[in-house]
Amino acid sequence: MDSRPLLAFYGDDFTGSTDALEALSLAGLKAALFLAPPDKILLAERFPDIQCIGVAGTSRAMSPAEMDTQLSPVLLELWRLGAPLLHYKVCSTFDSAPEIGNLGYVVDMARRDLSGGRYVSVLAGVPQLRRYTVFGNHFAAAGDEIHRLDRHPTMSRHSTTPMHEADLRIHLGRQSKAPVSLMSVTDLDGDARMIDARLVQRLTTSPGMLLYDVLDEPRLQTAGRLIWEEAQRSTHFVVGSSGVEYALAAYWRASGTIPQYKTAFPRPGPVSQVLIMSGSASPITAEQIAWARDNGFDTLRVPAAELVDPTQANTAIGELLKHARESLASGRSLVVYSAAGPDDPSIRATRERMPVGESAARLLGKAMGLMTRDLLEQTAVRRVVIAGGDTSSYAMQEIGLEALEMQAEIAPGAPLCRGHSRDARIDGLEIALKGGQMGKADYFGQARGT
Repeated sequence: MDSRPLLAFYGDDFTGSTDALEALSLAGLKAALFLAPPDKILLAERFPDIQCIGVAGTSRAMSPAEMDTQLSPVLLELWRLGAPLLHYKVCSTFDSAPEIGNLGYVVDMARRDLSGGRYVSVLAGVPQLRRYTVFGNHFAAAGDEIHRLDRHPTMSRHSTTPMHEADLRIHLGRQSKAPVSLMSVTDLDGDARMIDARLVQRLTTSPGMLLYDVLDEPRLQTAGRLIWEEAQRSTHFVVGSSGVEYALAAYWRASGTIPQYKTAFPRPGPVSQVLIMSGSASPITAEQIAWARDNGFDTLRVPAAELVDPTQANTAIGELLKHARESLASGRSLVVYSAAGPDDPSIRATRERMPVGESAARLLGKAMGLMTRDLLEQTAVRRVVIAGGDTSSYAMQEIGLEALEMQAEIAPGAPLCRGHSRDARIDGLEIALKGGQMGKADYFGQARGT
């Protein structure tokens, strides 16, 4: 029996990593997400029948130079697992920039350092999350509306990686010298023979990347077939959202590689209180904070500008912890947040106090992680939500968990997970990592199980 995993993936932030974990788990696959490439002892002891192995990282917030030193070794370790596919998992909004989270640089790195593969596949669309790519242009939902990405109310004005270009071919072309070909929505129509012939045509220019349009489930499954068949030629590298996992699972079910049924996960069971740590500036998260405040949660604003100031950070954290402990001791659920939407004045104030060469995401995320660990040790809280992709990535490094498995569904892309740790104090912690765009207004209530 082949002991190699079906798939290995690296998530460029932690919320996106749990999104991929959810897609695989719902497909009935045994999957786990690790904070570092797992050793054989950990796999044998806790995950003996694992089929998909993921590593959650922070490369969304890395410069190209940092990717060389921190990302490249992890990708190489995952490549050596021998899975047919290595997926570099990114946000379904595909936001990145030449100087930070550069996706094109990752493609160039993979083509240079990892052997095998005629090209790198690129797939961004996820119909389950209302993300679509049509004739190369990417679209994403905000509330009830679907927006072209360069006109999206949040992503077009993202504080770190604003998207000013919706055509992903142009977007990637500004980050990599590798040419990009497209399998469009019309290319993905018809029978397998016709689609395969079009694929051959698209490859006549020897592209470094092949981008797949995603409009609906049938085309998503077709893209999954083409990606998987390419992986049978030689180990294949793919850059994309959790649409990659959904595409593969759909094809694997259709081809009999995995069972036809999907796994049903429960909703979160009720708990008396939940701790929310939010570093998200998304308007959706702002609505969720407001809902929590109106529905019996305590809310505690983080003085973000003080937390990034090395002369005031320790004092500010001490005061926050004092108030947080008092709130949790009363039995109430608590939201600790750094901003209420993209127009919150604290964002500008934080930037003005930022030390030269530092990152607000790293400083705030680290501080929130340290506070979370302290509150877990000092209170009875055993369910936590961390909101914000960058915040989650840095906060998780301070909490002390080693791996996550999906436990319950809350909202698409933001499940409740069970944490694994050698530290008995946090082993079994229930934790959800929520991207800024994920969930309805009552997400925090759903996370509490109410």
